[in-house]
Parts: sequence; C-alpha cells; structure tokens
Amino acid sequence: MHELSIAQAILETAEETLRQRPGAKLAKVGLRLGELAGVDRESLAFCFEVLVRDSPHAGAQLEIDWQPLVHECLECRREFPVREWDRRCPWCGAGDTRFRSGRELEVAYLELEEP
Repeated sequence: MHELSIAQAILETAEETLRQRPGAKLAKVGLRLGELAGVDRESLAFCFEVLVRDSPHAGAQLEIDWQPLVHECLECRREFPVREWDRRCPWCGAGDTRFRSGRELEVAYLELEEP
C-alpha cells in the first residue's frame, strides 16, 4: 500500500514548515491529486487519519482536490475532460490534443494554527 508512504511524505513536508514556525499546530493539508497519479483517495485519507491520530498533529485534516484528466485541443484550443480514454476533441473532433492536467500529486497548501 503505497498510500501509507505518501501520507508519511505529506506529514514530513508539513513538519518541515512547522519547524520554521515554533508553536504552530497543523490544522489542514490541501493536496492536489490527479486522476492518473495512481493513488486511491480513500486509502490515502485513511492512512493520513491513522498517522495523525495519536501524534502531535491529532485532528489535522487532509483535503484532497481531485484533478481529472484534461486535454487541450491543438486545433480549436479548448480544454476538455478525457472520457473513457477518448482524447478526441468533443468540440471539433480533432485528434491532435495535449495533456493539461491529471497527474498531480502535490501539497497545495497547509493551514496552521498559530499559538
């Protein structure tokens, strides 16, 4: 289950910031997670909850911003969500498209409670 190691890495990232803010407490982590990242959202949320439960971060929340697979048409320049792996533009039918989002796995923000 690689979601556990991802949850641990998220907490390590938060702890780096907390070391620079003595006395601050972690309240929330905002995570951008793409459809193609290969991460199960529910498993990741569960692992994060277990890791913070009996720690100095008890009560911290993980908020996941799901990023669908999106392409841009190189003909008409419109962006569209990819459905059932069909990368053709639904607007003009062109097949020449470019990846725009859906691979993200990044901490977007941290919410801290200051003393």
